[in-house]
Amino acid sequence: MKNKILLVSSNQLGRGDQVLGENILETFFTILKQKDELPVAVFCMNSGVLTMTEDSFVSVHLKELEDMGTEIFACKTCADHYGVSEKLTVGKISGMADFIELAAKYEVLTIS
Repeated sequence: MKNKILLVSSNQLGRGDQVLGENILETFFTILKQKDELPVAVFCMNSGVLTMTEDSFVSVHLKELEDMGTEIFACKTCADHYGVSEKLTVGKISGMADFIELAAKYEVLTIS
């Protein structure tokens, strides 16, 4: 994951059963944080911003990634839309301009 940005565009991984998708996404981040090479940043948009709240088990893993040096960002428009701007337990609010700047520097891997 070195020199990569993760774009998390959903609070679940894959389509179908939501609970299953949420569990798969949590497993992804559980395994990711155990790797030697971590992404530069994780940018959450659309329902992906929900993973940054205490209502999502993924937030614990995102916090650990943040503590290990990975920047965690939430799309401001998306966080406002879902009403979670004040409920984020990890990362910081950012904008699309920041994502575009990061995407110009690093490879983007989309998780949806």
